[in-house]
Amino acid sequence: MAEMTDDDILAELGVDLTPKKSRARTPREERIIAGFENIVKFREEHGRVPQHGEGRDIFERLYAVRLDRLRGLPESAGLLAEMDVHGLLDGGGDTSLAPVDDLDDDAMLAELGIAASPAEDITQLRNVRSNTERKAAEEIASAERCEDFATFKPLFDGIEAELASGTRVTRPFGRDAGIDLGDFFILRGQLAYVAEVGDLTKAPNGQNDARLRVIYSNGTESNLLRWSLQRALYKDDSGRRVTEPDAGPLFGSAPNEPDQLSTGTLYVLRSRSTHPTIAAHRELIHKIGITGGAVEARIAGAADNATYLLAGVDVVATYKLYEVNRPRLEALIHRVLDSVRFDAEIPDRFGKLVRPREWFLVPLSAIDEIVARIGDGTLADYAYDPQRAALLPLAK
Repeated sequence: MAEMTDDDILAELGVDLTPKKSRARTPREERIIAGFENIVKFREEHGRVPQHGEGRDIFERLYAVRLDRLRGLPESAGLLAEMDVHGLLDGGGDTSLAPVDDLDDDAMLAELGIAASPAEDITQLRNVRSNTERKAAEEIASAERCEDFATFKPLFDGIEAELASGTRVTRPFGRDAGIDLGDFFILRGQLAYVAEVGDLTKAPNGQNDARLRVIYSNGTESNLLRWSLQRALYKDDSGRRVTEPDAGPLFGSAPNEPDQLSTGTLYVLRSRSTHPTIAAHRELIHKIGITGGAVEARIAGAADNATYLLAGVDVVATYKLYEVNRPRLEALIHRVLDSVRFDAEIPDRFGKLVRPREWFLVPLSAIDEIVARIGDGTLADYAYDPQRAALLPLAK
């Protein structure tokens, strides 16, 4: 018996080997099939048909619009019958929808409230905000009534008066500009004041972030992330930073570029706390920090803030800074005084224990010497000796 070929074997099994002519599909039909394949895949992955609604994922909303259109197309039944294993087309068409001559992606985006140019690929979704961006916008929009606004209103009145007189000016907010406690901004036509800065956390991009309490001049407030405020200010065409009054430079020359973050004020505070330990050493316990805004604004509401030991404070001294990196200088000062850091845990207004990091057991005379060393650029070569209550050169 002659050896059977593969074709002979298939023929014995009743397999028809006659080539079947495949009908060429039009571009329109290919688009219809490709669009329906995505809907079928969604149904198999999620166990339900795609739904409308702003709370839904953008692709689910897109598929829901597409399915509505496909149900209304007369050629869908014949073209998609073999693929429609879940009966998606049997849901009935929406007769209120206008007839569609083509499954135009731009039209579908328009249904979703998203503008797209004719040259754009729908899969790129250029004008669709990410979840992170949407959350940032929601944080800005979720302002609530500020119950203690009377505490902050004099600050806003003062800022407005200084802006009117030219004592303060506004500058555009740069993409990577910083935001500090006590800073003032203009956001969406409202003055915004950074009243509190929470503990540092890691943002999804790996950078440090912190939760802010931001008070607005219309009597509302928001509890939002620093990154959210930065992005909102940058995206707002009218977003501006309010500068501090120019009292003249102490160190270096005045900056020339808009929103340059090299200016600031070094401030020294003393607590009014009645706590026995603090009261017994009041002349020695000082808070030393640097701010890019007004010191008075920064210490507003100190009595309710664990950072200020939940008590009012007195401003002992201030020094104007120019052409310095504020975070680095502040870190340097704290490194020099680390051996005399006032270590205490204070519960904040939410009951969470906070350890203030800017209070030190150091006399004002030593702080004056620190300022002098900042001026001549030698502070990095010194450390504070608590036994001698003076700065001593670091061992070489």
